[in-house]
Amino acid sequence: MFIGRRRLSQEQKLALVGAFFVMPAMILFFITVFVPLIQAFYMSLFDWSTIRDVKNFVLFKNYINMFHDPKFIKSVTVTVSWTAVVVPTITFISLLLAIILNMKSLRFKGLFRTIYFIPVVTNMVASSFVWKWLFEPTNGVINYFLSLLNLPQPGWLADPKWALPAMMVVGVWKQIGFAMVIFLAGLQTIPKDIFEAAYIDGASGWTILRKITIPLLNPTIVFTTVMLVINAFRVFTIPYVMSAGGFSYGVPGGPLDSTRVFVIHIYDYGFKQFDLGYASANAFFLLAVILIVTVLQIKILQKPFEY
Repeated sequence: MFIGRRRLSQEQKLALVGAFFVMPAMILFFITVFVPLIQAFYMSLFDWSTIRDVKNFVLFKNYINMFHDPKFIKSVTVTVSWTAVVVPTITFISLLLAIILNMKSLRFKGLFRTIYFIPVVTNMVASSFVWKWLFEPTNGVINYFLSLLNLPQPGWLADPKWALPAMMVVGVWKQIGFAMVIFLAGLQTIPKDIFEAAYIDGASGWTILRKITIPLLNPTIVFTTVMLVINAFRVFTIPYVMSAGGFSYGVPGGPLDSTRVFVIHIYDYGFKQFDLGYASANAFFLLAVILIVTVLQIKILQKPFEY
């Protein structure tokens, strides 16, 4: 008895085609991300030092030692401070700029969007060097203008009190355009009829912003803040270049570890002290924190609103 071959449905054919195109990316992800991740976790279970030429299995000792390391505590404190200042500042300023650029009456919108987005596409290392020169205590432009106004001229990057705030300014400047474009795209997806109906009902601009704009923009706000928090936890280039690169010979994370963010902490142990096991344990701690904070952000921020 002849049994005919079962034909695939159109949906199944499309699924196979999709899988065919996605498979190379999945293989690349597995090789470049998943395999190194497993290898790093394996290394975190060892006292693994390339300088001392040792590789002793210590299980979770590296993870336990982290919480007794003063430099670990300092790097966590600096990273939390960076996140607590930079993320809300970027969110507020970029949302305000997006609302202004979304106004019908504003002219030269394209020009302003380009100006605000330029920092995003500029090279971060080059930008950090420029800002480092601007904050230079003796010949820097910022202190020059402060001297014209007879204002105090801090040591900025050489002063433990001012180094981190100065770098935070650069972090905010670098990412405002990124968040602004996302917020602007979200605003432009909101139907104009809703705003027109609110104006007809006599709602003020503040009421429309609080009761309509922000609630409808909530998914965009959640996505943007999650991305900003992840970027804040992973910040490296700005503190590294501005504390140790260029015309000064400082220590990464200096002065006095005042800008020692967590990724610089990992870099220090992994690529300067060559303690690969301890560095891998710190990296996995950072990964766990990012995952937990991301889930909490989504749970807390994605709340139903009444319009």
